[in-house]
Amino acid sequence: MIAIIDYGVGNLFSLTRSLEYIGEKSIVTRDLSILEAADHIILPGVGAFGDAIEKLEQLELVAPIQQLAASGKHFLGICLGMQLLFETSEEFGNYRGLGLIPGKIISMTEAFQKQGIDLKVPQIGWNQLEILQEDCPLIRAIQQGDYVYYVHSFYGADCEDSLVAVSDYGVKIPGIVQKENVMGTQFHPEKSGDVGLKILKAFAEVGK
Repeated sequence: MIAIIDYGVGNLFSLTRSLEYIGEKSIVTRDLSILEAADHIILPGVGAFGDAIEKLEQLELVAPIQQLAASGKHFLGICLGMQLLFETSEEFGNYRGLGLIPGKIISMTEAFQKQGIDLKVPQIGWNQLEILQEDCPLIRAIQQGDYVYYVHSFYGADCEDSLVAVSDYGVKIPGIVQKENVMGTQFHPEKSGDVGLKILKAFAEVGK
């Protein structure tokens, strides 16, 4: 069973429908007993990092999420959920994340200004994946250059050891990251057509 963490941040409908479409059972919950019983856990999210981590703290979910990941459960963060896996974020302040993926979340706007890059922020739309690590289970059913769908203004940095795939948008955007059983996608697999469905299916089948 796949448990999707419900903490009031994220459009869960398209994610649950995508999992249903590929024949995977899921439950949206914040009940710790259900999360502990699940084989696979997804942390979704849209919006601002600070608001999201505050809600996780208010619901007393930070330590349990860290413990669930440390227990070896297959864990996937999506979009903001991926960013929350990082150690820190500079989005509208300085915030501590879940610390499951080494690195920090930084501003795309500031990076573009420093490097003289003239591209729109946020990145909204389709972009190609450049696969850097072949052994990550999320990419076993997709190909080099496949397109996925992004919506974001901040991105992961200082995370070279965890990089699985990147997309070129003025800078190298971490598209997929992994540290052991913890994985994340900056893009939305549930909005990425057949490629995204294959990624979700690959995650659901990890460990089976």
